[in-house]
Amino acid sequence: MTAMHTSLKVVVIDDNATNRLLPGLFLRPLGHEVNECNGAQEALQWLKDNHCDMVLLDISMPSISGLQLCKQLRSDRNYQHLKIIAYTAHAMPDEVLLWESSGFDKVLLKPIRKDDLLALFI
Repeated sequence: MTAMHTSLKVVVIDDNATNRLLPGLFLRPLGHEVNECNGAQEALQWLKDNHCDMVLLDISMPSISGLQLCKQLRSDRNYQHLKIIAYTAHAMPDEVLLWESSGFDKVLLKPIRKDDLLALFI
């Protein structure tokens, strides 16, 4: 059975409400649970209280950046299972290499396309 046929729990962490909305529009009809957090502090609390399989994490957020949050999550053994996806509008090749070497599993460019998002589940 592939991941596409298994319901996954996803959290979208982004300070922009519109950017949090779109992944859910694509994923919920397929049976995935999608939760939203508007920043790193809210996400840390949510992750402490909930299990999830995948995080879509905006890079550019106030206070704690997505890169900082990713590093923090990767350093905590409770979150080693998470698939963490950088969710960003800006990604130069050297930035993608930096993010992947810092703990992100993949980079998803905004505005997202349904096919690109679904490819992360394979």
